[in-house]
Amino acid sequence: MPKTLREIAELIGGEIVGDAGTIITGVSGIKEAVKGDLTFLANPKYAPLLDTTRASAVITSKQVSKAEKPIIRVDNPSLSFTKAVAAMCLVRTNHPKGIHATAIISKSAKLGKGIGVGPYAVIGDNAAIGDNAVIYSGCFIGDETRVGADCLIYPNVVLRERVVLGSRVIIHSGSVIGSDGFGFVTVDQRHHKIPQIGTVEIGDDVEIGANVAIDRARFDKTIIGKGTKIDNLVHIAHNVVTGENCLIVAQAGVSGSTILGKNVILAGQAGLVGHISIGDNAICAAQSGVTKSVPANTMVSGYPARQHDKALRTNACIQNLPKLYEAVKELKKKIEDLESKK
Repeated sequence: MPKTLREIAELIGGEIVGDAGTIITGVSGIKEAVKGDLTFLANPKYAPLLDTTRASAVITSKQVSKAEKPIIRVDNPSLSFTKAVAAMCLVRTNHPKGIHATAIISKSAKLGKGIGVGPYAVIGDNAAIGDNAVIYSGCFIGDETRVGADCLIYPNVVLRERVVLGSRVIIHSGSVIGSDGFGFVTVDQRHHKIPQIGTVEIGDDVEIGANVAIDRARFDKTIIGKGTKIDNLVHIAHNVVTGENCLIVAQAGVSGSTILGKNVILAGQAGLVGHISIGDNAICAAQSGVTKSVPANTMVSGYPARQHDKALRTNACIQNLPKLYEAVKELKKKIEDLESKK
Protein backbone atom coordinates (compact mmCIF):
# COMPACT_ATOMS: atom_id res chain seq x y z
CA MET A 1 0.00 0.00 0.00
CA PRO A 2 1.64 3.31 -1.07
CA LYS A 3 2.53 5.76 1.70
CA THR A 4 4.15 9.17 1.82
CA LEU A 5 7.50 9.56 3.49
CA ARG A 6 5.80 11.71 6.12
CA GLU A 7 3.43 8.85 7.01
CA ILE A 8 6.31 6.40 7.34
CA ALA A 9 8.35 8.82 9.46
CA GLU A 10 5.40 9.21 11.83
CA LEU A 11 5.09 5.41 12.12
CA ILE A 12 8.74 4.90 13.03
CA GLY A 13 9.37 8.15 14.90
CA GLY A 14 11.99 9.47 12.48
CA GLU A 15 13.13 12.89 11.28
CA ILE A 16 12.74 13.68 7.57
CA VAL A 17 15.42 15.51 5.61
CA GLY A 18 14.09 16.27 2.12
CA ASP A 19 10.70 15.96 0.43
CA ALA A 20 8.21 14.60 2.97
CA GLY A 21 5.68 14.05 0.20
CA THR A 22 7.78 11.42 -1.59
CA ILE A 23 5.58 8.43 -2.44
CA ILE A 24 6.84 5.01 -1.35
CA THR A 25 5.42 1.94 -3.11
CA GLY A 26 7.88 -0.79 -2.10
CA VAL A 27 10.93 -1.77 -0.05
CA SER A 28 14.26 -3.31 -1.00
CA GLY A 29 17.95 -3.60 -0.19
CA ILE A 30 20.06 -0.54 -0.91
CA LYS A 31 21.78 -2.17 -3.91
CA GLU A 32 18.64 -3.65 -5.45
CA ALA A 33 16.22 -0.78 -4.83
CA VAL A 34 14.45 1.01 -7.69
CA LYS A 35 12.39 4.18 -7.93
CA GLY A 36 9.50 4.11 -5.46
CA ASP A 37 11.37 1.86 -3.00
CA LEU A 38 12.30 2.64 0.59
CA THR A 39 15.63 1.21 1.75
CA PHE A 40 17.94 1.63 4.73
CA LEU A 41 21.60 2.24 5.55
CA ALA A 42 22.78 0.74 8.84
CA ASN A 43 26.43 -0.16 8.21
CA PRO A 44 28.74 2.85 7.72
CA LYS A 45 30.91 0.92 5.26
CA TYR A 46 28.03 1.07 2.76
CA ALA A 47 27.75 4.86 3.04
CA PRO A 48 28.88 5.44 -0.60
CA LEU A 49 25.74 3.58 -1.74
CA LEU A 50 23.65 6.42 -0.32
CA ASP A 51 24.57 8.47 -3.39
CA THR A 52 24.19 5.65 -5.95
CA THR A 53 21.09 3.78 -4.80
CA ARG A 54 18.02 4.15 -7.03
CA ALA A 55 15.68 4.09 -4.02
CA SER A 56 13.36 7.06 -3.60
CA ALA A 57 14.20 7.41 0.10
CA VAL A 58 16.55 5.93 2.69
CA ILE A 59 16.27 5.30 6.42
CA THR A 60 19.62 6.26 7.99
CA SER A 61 21.23 6.75 11.38
CA LYS A 62 21.28 10.19 12.95
CA GLN A 63 24.96 10.48 12.03
CA VAL A 64 23.84 11.17 8.44
CA SER A 65 22.83 14.82 8.08
CA LYS A 66 22.12 15.15 4.35
CA ALA A 67 21.95 13.19 1.12
CA GLU A 68 21.04 13.61 -2.54
CA LYS A 69 17.62 12.07 -1.88
CA PRO A 70 15.15 12.21 0.99
CA ILE A 71 16.16 10.42 4.18
CA ILE A 72 14.55 9.54 7.50
CA ARG A 73 17.00 9.86 10.39
CA VAL A 74 16.47 7.40 13.28
CA ASP A 75 18.39 5.85 16.17
CA ASN A 76 18.33 2.30 14.77
CA PRO A 77 17.93 2.05 10.97
CA SER A 78 17.57 -1.75 10.87
CA LEU A 79 14.83 -1.85 13.48
CA SER A 80 13.03 1.14 11.98
CA PHE A 81 13.12 -0.40 8.50
CA THR A 82 11.60 -3.58 9.92
CA LYS A 83 8.78 -1.55 11.47
CA ALA A 84 8.21 0.29 8.19
CA VAL A 85 7.92 -2.97 6.24
CA ALA A 86 5.44 -4.36 8.78
CA ALA A 87 3.39 -1.15 8.75
CA MET A 88 3.11 -1.17 4.97
CA CYS A 89 1.72 -4.73 5.06
CA LEU A 90 3.71 -5.70 1.99
CA VAL A 91 3.81 -9.38 2.92
CA ARG A 92 0.69 -11.27 3.94
CA THR A 93 0.72 -14.93 4.96
CA ASN A 94 -2.52 -16.84 5.17
CA HIS A 95 -1.87 -19.17 8.09
CA PRO A 96 -4.14 -22.18 8.59
CA LYS A 97 -7.40 -21.40 10.34
CA GLY A 98 -9.54 -23.93 12.08
CA ILE A 99 -8.78 -27.64 12.18
CA HIS A 100 -8.31 -29.47 8.88
CA ALA A 101 -10.38 -32.61 8.40
CA THR A 102 -7.29 -34.79 7.94
CA ALA A 103 -5.60 -33.68 11.17
CA ILE A 104 -5.30 -36.47 13.75
CA ILE A 105 -5.95 -35.09 17.22
CA SER A 106 -6.20 -37.15 20.40
CA LYS A 107 -9.50 -36.85 22.25
CA SER A 108 -7.54 -36.03 25.42
CA ALA A 109 -5.69 -33.11 23.81
CA LYS A 110 -6.63 -29.64 25.06
CA LEU A 111 -7.12 -27.10 22.28
CA GLY A 112 -7.19 -23.35 22.84
CA LYS A 113 -9.35 -20.76 21.12
CA GLY A 114 -8.68 -19.57 17.57
CA ILE A 115 -6.06 -22.20 16.74
CA GLY A 116 -5.15 -23.37 13.24
CA VAL A 117 -4.16 -26.96 12.49
CA GLY A 118 -3.13 -27.91 8.95
CA PRO A 119 -3.58 -31.13 6.96
CA TYR A 120 -2.18 -34.36 8.40
CA ALA A 121 -0.84 -32.79 11.57
CA VAL A 122 -0.79 -35.13 14.58
CA ILE A 123 -1.47 -34.02 18.15
CA GLY A 124 -0.90 -36.66 20.81
CA ASP A 125 -2.52 -37.65 24.07
CA ASN A 126 -2.86 -34.95 26.73
CA ALA A 127 -1.08 -32.40 24.57
CA ALA A 128 -2.13 -28.77 25.07
CA ILE A 129 -2.26 -26.12 22.34
CA GLY A 130 -2.55 -22.49 23.45
CA ASP A 131 -4.90 -19.84 22.09
CA ASN A 132 -4.28 -18.64 18.54
CA ALA A 133 -1.42 -21.10 17.97
CA VAL A 134 -0.87 -22.20 14.36
CA ILE A 135 0.34 -25.70 13.50
CA TYR A 136 1.06 -26.30 9.83
CA SER A 137 0.65 -29.52 7.86
CA GLY A 138 2.69 -32.59 8.69
CA CYS A 139 3.67 -31.51 12.19
CA PHE A 140 3.90 -34.00 15.04
CA ILE A 141 3.03 -32.83 18.56
CA GLY A 142 3.87 -35.58 21.04
CA ASP A 143 2.04 -36.77 24.13
CA GLU A 144 1.85 -34.24 26.98
CA THR A 145 3.62 -31.58 24.95
CA ARG A 146 2.50 -28.00 25.63
CA VAL A 147 2.46 -25.31 22.95
CA GLY A 148 1.92 -21.79 24.26
CA ALA A 149 -0.35 -19.07 22.95
CA ASP A 150 0.36 -17.44 19.58
CA CYS A 151 3.02 -19.98 18.62
CA LEU A 152 3.72 -20.56 14.93
CA ILE A 153 4.88 -24.06 13.97
CA TYR A 154 5.74 -24.40 10.28
CA PRO A 155 5.34 -27.63 8.23
CA ASN A 156 7.02 -30.88 9.22
CA VAL A 157 8.22 -29.85 12.66
CA VAL A 158 8.50 -32.56 15.32
CA LEU A 159 7.85 -31.73 18.97
CA ARG A 160 8.48 -34.92 20.90
CA GLU A 161 6.72 -35.97 24.08
CA ARG A 162 6.60 -33.63 27.10
CA VAL A 163 8.26 -30.69 25.34
CA VAL A 164 7.16 -27.27 26.62
CA LEU A 165 6.93 -24.14 24.44
CA GLY A 166 6.25 -20.70 25.86
CA SER A 167 4.21 -18.05 24.08
CA ARG A 168 4.95 -16.59 20.64
CA VAL A 169 7.52 -19.23 19.75
CA ILE A 170 8.25 -19.65 16.03
CA ILE A 171 9.73 -22.92 14.72
CA HIS A 172 10.62 -23.34 11.04
CA SER A 173 10.28 -26.44 8.90
CA GLY A 174 12.23 -29.61 9.54
CA SER A 175 13.26 -28.88 13.11
CA VAL A 176 13.12 -31.60 15.77
CA ILE A 177 12.68 -30.58 19.38
CA GLY A 178 13.11 -33.24 22.06
CA SER A 179 15.02 -35.92 20.18
CA ASP A 180 17.10 -38.23 22.39
CA GLY A 181 20.39 -36.89 23.68
CA PHE A 182 23.52 -38.66 22.43
CA GLY A 183 24.21 -40.88 25.42
CA PHE A 184 25.89 -44.28 25.32
CA VAL A 185 28.04 -46.44 27.60
CA THR A 186 30.66 -48.57 25.87
CA VAL A 187 31.21 -52.05 27.37
CA ASP A 188 33.25 -54.71 25.58
CA GLN A 189 33.26 -52.59 22.41
CA ARG A 190 29.48 -52.38 22.36
CA HIS A 191 27.60 -49.09 22.80
CA HIS A 192 24.68 -49.35 25.21
CA LYS A 193 22.03 -46.62 25.04
CA ILE A 194 21.48 -44.46 28.10
CA PRO A 195 17.76 -43.59 28.41
CA GLN A 196 17.06 -39.90 27.90
CA ILE A 197 14.05 -39.26 30.12
CA GLY A 198 14.22 -35.48 30.48
CA THR A 199 12.62 -32.88 28.24
CA VAL A 200 13.10 -29.54 26.47
CA GLU A 201 11.69 -26.23 27.70
CA ILE A 202 11.62 -23.24 25.34
CA GLY A 203 10.91 -19.75 26.65
CA ASP A 204 8.68 -17.00 25.29
CA ASP A 205 9.53 -15.22 22.02
CA VAL A 206 12.11 -17.76 20.88
CA GLU A 207 12.56 -18.30 17.13
CA ILE A 208 14.11 -21.52 15.82
CA GLY A 209 15.24 -21.84 12.22
CA ALA A 210 14.89 -24.73 9.77
CA ASN A 211 16.45 -28.15 10.43
CA VAL A 212 17.49 -27.42 13.99
CA ALA A 213 17.90 -30.28 16.47
CA ILE A 214 17.48 -29.63 20.19
CA ASP A 215 17.94 -32.78 22.27
CA ARG A 216 16.02 -33.64 25.41
CA ALA A 217 17.90 -33.76 28.69
CA ARG A 218 19.07 -37.03 30.19
CA PHE A 219 17.13 -36.40 33.43
CA ASP A 220 16.03 -32.77 33.80
CA LYS A 221 15.58 -30.11 31.08
CA THR A 222 17.36 -28.70 28.08
CA ILE A 223 16.43 -25.01 28.32
CA ILE A 224 16.30 -22.30 25.65
CA GLY A 225 15.95 -18.92 27.35
CA LYS A 226 13.27 -16.45 26.33
CA GLY A 227 14.01 -14.15 23.41
CA THR A 228 16.77 -16.40 22.03
CA LYS A 229 17.03 -16.67 18.23
CA ILE A 230 18.47 -19.81 16.63
CA ASP A 231 19.48 -19.93 12.97
CA ASN A 232 19.15 -22.88 10.56
CA LEU A 233 21.13 -26.12 10.97
CA VAL A 234 22.06 -25.68 14.62
CA HIS A 235 22.49 -28.59 17.03
CA ILE A 236 21.96 -28.12 20.77
CA ALA A 237 22.71 -31.21 22.83
CA HIS A 238 21.15 -32.62 25.98
CA ASN A 239 21.08 -30.59 29.20
CA VAL A 240 22.31 -27.40 27.52
CA VAL A 241 20.94 -24.21 29.08
CA THR A 242 20.91 -20.94 27.16
CA GLY A 243 20.22 -17.62 28.83
CA GLU A 244 17.84 -14.99 27.55
CA ASN A 245 18.26 -13.24 24.19
CA CYS A 246 21.10 -15.35 22.84
CA LEU A 247 21.90 -15.45 19.11
CA ILE A 248 23.02 -18.83 17.78
CA VAL A 249 24.00 -18.70 14.10
CA ALA A 250 23.90 -21.36 11.37
CA GLN A 251 25.77 -24.64 11.83
CA ALA A 252 26.83 -23.87 15.39
CA GLY A 253 26.98 -26.86 17.72
CA VAL A 254 26.72 -26.90 21.51
CA SER A 255 27.74 -30.07 23.34
CA GLY A 256 25.94 -31.47 26.34
CA SER A 257 25.57 -29.70 29.69
CA THR A 258 27.11 -26.44 28.46
CA ILE A 259 25.58 -23.27 29.89
CA LEU A 260 25.25 -20.01 27.97
CA GLY A 261 24.64 -16.76 29.83
CA LYS A 262 22.42 -13.91 28.67
CA ASN A 263 22.96 -12.20 25.31
CA VAL A 264 25.61 -14.68 24.18
CA ILE A 265 26.41 -14.78 20.44
CA LEU A 266 27.63 -17.99 18.80
CA ALA A 267 28.59 -17.10 15.22
CA GLY A 268 28.41 -19.47 12.26
CA GLN A 269 29.98 -22.91 12.71
CA ALA A 270 31.16 -22.20 16.25
CA GLY A 271 31.64 -25.47 18.11
CA LEU A 272 31.51 -25.80 21.90
CA VAL A 273 32.63 -28.77 23.97
CA GLY A 274 30.46 -29.99 26.80
CA HIS A 275 30.35 -29.01 30.48
CA ILE A 276 31.66 -25.45 30.05
CA SER A 277 30.05 -22.06 30.62
CA ILE A 278 29.91 -19.00 28.39
CA GLY A 279 29.45 -15.75 30.33
CA ASP A 280 26.89 -13.02 29.73
CA ASN A 281 27.43 -10.94 26.57
CA ALA A 282 30.29 -13.17 25.37
CA ILE A 283 30.87 -13.66 21.62
CA CYS A 284 32.29 -16.80 20.03
CA ALA A 285 33.35 -15.79 16.52
CA ALA A 286 32.72 -17.82 13.36
CA GLN A 287 34.33 -21.28 13.35
CA SER A 288 35.57 -20.90 16.91
CA GLY A 289 36.54 -24.16 18.57
CA VAL A 290 35.64 -23.44 22.19
CA THR A 291 37.35 -25.93 24.51
CA LYS A 292 37.06 -24.14 27.84
CA SER A 293 34.78 -21.68 29.60
CA VAL A 294 34.61 -18.09 28.36
CA PRO A 295 34.29 -15.16 30.82
CA ALA A 296 31.49 -12.63 30.50
CA ASN A 297 31.90 -9.69 28.09
CA THR A 298 34.67 -11.47 26.17
CA MET A 299 35.10 -12.19 22.46
CA VAL A 300 36.98 -15.34 21.47
CA SER A 301 37.97 -16.78 18.09
CA GLY A 302 40.15 -19.42 16.47
CA TYR A 303 40.95 -22.99 17.44
CA PRO A 304 41.40 -23.55 20.24
CA ALA A 305 39.38 -20.41 20.90
CA ARG A 306 41.21 -17.65 22.76
CA GLN A 307 40.66 -13.97 23.38
CA HIS A 308 40.08 -12.40 19.97
CA ASP A 309 42.96 -9.90 19.99
CA LYS A 310 45.40 -12.67 20.95
CA ALA A 311 43.95 -14.94 18.26
CA LEU A 312 44.50 -12.22 15.66
CA ARG A 313 48.14 -11.81 16.69
CA THR A 314 48.67 -15.57 16.58
CA ASN A 315 47.12 -15.77 13.13
CA ALA A 316 49.34 -12.92 11.92
CA CYS A 317 52.40 -14.83 13.09
CA ILE A 318 51.20 -17.97 11.31
CA GLN A 319 50.80 -16.03 8.08
CA ASN A 320 54.47 -14.98 8.36
CA LEU A 321 55.76 -18.53 8.81
CA PRO A 322 56.89 -18.92 5.15
CA LYS A 323 59.00 -15.75 5.42
CA LEU A 324 60.36 -16.89 8.78
CA TYR A 325 61.23 -20.29 7.32
CA GLU A 326 63.19 -18.68 4.47
CA ALA A 327 64.98 -16.35 6.91
CA VAL A 328 66.00 -19.25 9.16
CA LYS A 329 67.11 -21.23 6.11
CA GLU A 330 69.29 -18.32 4.96
CA LEU A 331 70.77 -17.81 8.45
CA LYS A 332 71.52 -21.52 8.72
CA LYS A 333 73.42 -21.40 5.42
CA LYS A 334 75.45 -18.38 6.56
CA ILE A 335 76.34 -20.12 9.83
CA GLU A 336 77.42 -23.22 7.91
CA ASP A 337 79.60 -21.08 5.63
CA LEU A 338 81.23 -19.38 8.60
CA GLU A 339 81.83 -22.73 10.33
CA SER A 340 83.47 -24.14 7.21
CA LYS A 341 86.00 -21.25 7.12
CA LYS A 342 87.33 -21.86 10.62
